[in-house]
Amino acid sequence: MAFPKRRNLQDQKRQKLVIVGSKNPVKIKCTENAFQSIFEDYFIVQGLNADPNVSAQPMGDVETYTGAYNRAYESKKAFPEADFWVGIEGGVDEVGEQMVAFAWMVVMDGSNKIGKAKTATFFLPEALSKLIREGMELGEADDQVFKRTNSKQNNGAVGILTNGIVNRMEYYQQAVTLALIPFVNKSIY
Repeated sequence: MAFPKRRNLQDQKRQKLVIVGSKNPVKIKCTENAFQSIFEDYFIVQGLNADPNVSAQPMGDVETYTGAYNRAYESKKAFPEADFWVGIEGGVDEVGEQMVAFAWMVVMDGSNKIGKAKTATFFLPEALSKLIREGMELGEADDQVFKRTNSKQNNGAVGILTNGIVNRMEYYQQAVTLALIPFVNKSIY
């Protein structure tokens, strides 16, 4: 008796394309990890520079969410043949006299379904907050205060401030996964 040939697992799955509205490797990798962990399909995840049409350092929920939405929407316009489009935008906000950091995630599909989620927030030290209030982006402020280079494409403020316990990729990945809830639970969303 002959046994059937084993097929490559990727051959059994439908290959889907996800476009992330950023070339930032952290945003691309967290998206890839979230999609691969929640779906059984095989995903190719690519980044492209999509204009968020917001300030370089978004302030508040509305501007930050708008930046994430615009990144996903611009990606969809630029590459309509994809299966999903993802926008990720980091922002800050004032809470009393202190500043918090967070990010919004927006996921779109071809049926016009939209998934949204926000990361946890964390308070920034005054040294970073002061530079941001003076017009600097959080990533640039991280580099200056902590004597780093290109921290926003690495561990970011969350990774630096937690001594690597929470890295930026994992921090974003959880929120991207949460933004995928409507696509996993189509019958109730």
